Amino acid sequence: MNPRPNLRVAGILILLLVSAGCMVGPNYRRPSAPAPPAFKEEPPVNFKEAEAAGWKPSQPGDAYAKGRWWELYNDVALNALEEQVSVSNQNVLQAEAQYRQAKAAVGVARAALSPTVTTAPSVTAAEGGAAAGSSSGASGFRKSFSLPFNVAWEPDLWGNIRRGVTASAATAQSLAANVANARLLYQAELAQDYFGLHGNDGEAELLARTAASYEEYLTLTRNRVSAGVASDLDVAQAESQLYQVQSQLMDLGVQRAAFEHAIAVLIGKAPADLAIPVVTLNTLPPPVPLGVPSELLERRPDIAGAERQVAAANEQIGIAVAAFYPNLSLTGSAGLESSSLAKWFTWPSRFWSVGPQLAATLFDAGRRRGVVVEQRAAYDATVAAYRETVLTAMQQVEDNLAALRILAGEADKVRQTIQAANRALEISTAQYRSGTASYLPVITAQATLLGADVTALTLLTRRLTASVLLIEGLGGGWNVSQLPTKQDVTVPQRQLGAVTPGKEVK
Repeated sequence: MNPRPNLRVAGILILLLVSAGCMVGPNYRRPSAPAPPAFKEEPPVNFKEAEAAGWKPSQPGDAYAKGRWWELYNDVALNALEEQVSVSNQNVLQAEAQYRQAKAAVGVARAALSPTVTTAPSVTAAEGGAAAGSSSGASGFRKSFSLPFNVAWEPDLWGNIRRGVTASAATAQSLAANVANARLLYQAELAQDYFGLHGNDGEAELLARTAASYEEYLTLTRNRVSAGVASDLDVAQAESQLYQVQSQLMDLGVQRAAFEHAIAVLIGKAPADLAIPVVTLNTLPPPVPLGVPSELLERRPDIAGAERQVAAANEQIGIAVAAFYPNLSLTGSAGLESSSLAKWFTWPSRFWSVGPQLAATLFDAGRRRGVVVEQRAAYDATVAAYRETVLTAMQQVEDNLAALRILAGEADKVRQTIQAANRALEISTAQYRSGTASYLPVITAQATLLGADVTALTLLTRRLTASVLLIEGLGGGWNVSQLPTKQDVTVPQRQLGAVTPGKEVK
């Protein structure tokens, strides 16, 4: 046997191993993002209404750092509902399935780094016509036994396969961040609906008390008419006040049903399977640890996901650049082939072949250059989307800091309005009973007091909602350290079947 072909093959393999570390294209650097040294808006510090109402604001604890931010509100029923979002919310489960799909794609891309081995065993029998010139006229019968093994390998000379693996891993990491973001989004939406529902309960309780009070005033007015010291106009005015409040109370049922149905869907249940007891809001927005704006880059899962998309886009540029270089393919085959079953697995039946192939594109009318330009533009688009995500996150935080501060001041004024309206109602009622004033001042004071009471309840709901949105804007205790690493998302293909939904995002 001539050893020269084997030496050539060995030389080619050595050359491939030396060259395999080369990668063309740009190295990834995380793009810069706007991050001022401090937030423009300051958090509210005035909780005087807590002392006046006997409420005690909750304090931030370990729950926030662990992502269980809803425990800041000290509401057992809310805690139980929030726990079901991660388990049963269909949008969260969809995001988890997409992450597992992307994780499997990393394994698919990584498989291209290894050789492909195939086999196609065959046993054939053939019979032809009589051989030409044969006097016997016997036909030719032939058998063939073949057991080939074919190996094909395309070494990653320019790093395009490795960049494909890195791009797939970055995409999987982005989708892992999307899972965390979806979970935070729907948990925050549930909390907003929950506070809206119980704010509705508080307003219903207020209107029920007001209706009872108006009934007493209606009885008083009717008695005064019977005594001849008041006109039927007073009765009509008292009746209109009462009926208006009763209609408002009935209308609240529509809003409450909508809130309850929305919460049911958020926890993965049919609306008919959930009933939330009537509870009046009695808590204030808890203080939330802010940090500095630059920390949002590490605390927001949507920002982390956008950054991973930038990393994936950068790898696509390198893949496009690699298309300018030639590809080397190494193929080989070996096996056993014989015309006799008895001699099939013998040494003389062996065969083999091996050979490299170098392929390069000499002319493509600018296609590859256009692909590079296309991928660079796509990269620039992801960078812009990343920076826009950062700016939007800062806007959300600033908006809700401003809302909490302004609404806290407004709540103080509304509380003063309620006190003044109560005093005006007491004075006008006393004057009406004594006959020194008409019923009109009573109606005016009643309307003012009811409006102020409703505004106070609405403000409390809005403040709680703003605090939820602030927590969402700050990432809900999430941190980029919880994002799976490249090694975490690069799972061998044999392990993909063991992936458990809901347990992949660490």
